[in-house]
Amino acid sequence: MDNYAVDKELLMEESLEKIMELLVEKQYFLARDELLKYNAVDIADLLQEIIDDSGIQMAVIMFRLLPKDTSVEVFAELPSDDQVNIVNEITDKEIAFIMDEMDFDDKIDILEELPANVVDKILDQTPKSERKQINMFLNYPEDSAGSLMTPEYISLQKKWTVRQALEHIKKENMEAETVYTCYVKDTGRKLIGIVSLAKLVISDDDTRIMDIMVTDYIYETVNTDQEDVADDFKKYGYLALPVVDKEHRLVGIITFDDVMDVMEDEATEDIERMNGVIDFEDSDKGYLDISVWQHAKNRLPWLIILMIAYIFTGRIITSFETSLSKVIELVAYMPMLMGTGGNCGSQAATLIIRGLATDEVDTGDALKVLWKEIRIGAIIGVVLSILNYGRIWFIDGVHNPGIAMTVCASMLFIVIIAKVIGSMIPLIVEKIHLDPALIANPAISSVSDAVALSIYFAMAMTFLPI
Repeated sequence: MDNYAVDKELLMEESLEKIMELLVEKQYFLARDELLKYNAVDIADLLQEIIDDSGIQMAVIMFRLLPKDTSVEVFAELPSDDQVNIVNEITDKEIAFIMDEMDFDDKIDILEELPANVVDKILDQTPKSERKQINMFLNYPEDSAGSLMTPEYISLQKKWTVRQALEHIKKENMEAETVYTCYVKDTGRKLIGIVSLAKLVISDDDTRIMDIMVTDYIYETVNTDQEDVADDFKKYGYLALPVVDKEHRLVGIITFDDVMDVMEDEATEDIERMNGVIDFEDSDKGYLDISVWQHAKNRLPWLIILMIAYIFTGRIITSFETSLSKVIELVAYMPMLMGTGGNCGSQAATLIIRGLATDEVDTGDALKVLWKEIRIGAIIGVVLSILNYGRIWFIDGVHNPGIAMTVCASMLFIVIIAKVIGSMIPLIVEKIHLDPALIANPAISSVSDAVALSIYFAMAMTFLPI
């Protein structure tokens, strides 16, 4: 953490202490002034601390004392639980003001998170024309482009001149989400082109929009999956993308700030799945907000599956029990070999899963990936085998060439095969249209352990008299 972040954190802690003291003394306006030293995001964080320490009633008092424009921004930054609590405490007039001033896409995001009874209360305070538009957006699938978009954009007519377009932008820009890209529609609301603000500024005033608009553009449909939308933003680097319906009518745009939230959610989901955490409720709640029971339910399935898988690992050990009793030193190296195999497999799987997610790798690259991982495994395996030979001979003091060769040869083959398993399982899972992040790592963990033991005992029978 850099010095600026540390200093800011200390300042916010000091401010929070001061605010709490002022609230106890009922000096609410002085507490408000302390809050207003910060931006909306930080004020939302401080309000959450007030809720935790002094309760929702005190937080609502502070919320009401904020300037109206600031209160709208702060409300948008609060967690959904706190938004519900505030909505339940403030008046209908205050709710109407917040909803009226909030950006449309933020409004949709909030309404999607709130309980139905609270949504009904909010919609009751919303103008009828906008209520219809909100209901249309809320009916789009949760993870679709339609649920991410906003209708607040700049639209132009193809027959307008640049002068007319710029006058229109000056009139509309406060209502639009972004003015950097404008969208050209025909009389049937169909999207026929786009034109950048930069292009408008440098063009002659009498130039027609149809002469400078770009007709070869990237767009999304309302039902496009949000992960595919995020991929398009990463691939093309746009600040906004238009969204059209099945008849190619422009219904909204998606801006980069909304896609950043999607990227964060998808990354979190992949990390959880790669580590065997299955979120049955697909919850957006934070770690501390999820109940102990829900945490346990999310983590148990793969642990139970892995426990069953280890029955086979146990049987492999049992079948070689007699051989192990003859050379008891072999037991000491089993955890190291199994752990190394699991880690090597996980390393390969993580890189391949990321490659699949970013389109750097696809299932057609299986042979290239296989050959690369074999070579990587051979290099790593040779290095680890040499290091282990020195450890066994000089550190452990086991002066038995048969044991040293058994462990080192096992290490070499285990690393190579673990790399192969770790790289191939995600590709196979992707090929059969399942989620590699959900299945790969738990499967690798169980398979690599069984393979490691089988190789170890095979090497023992080769190099030792058992």
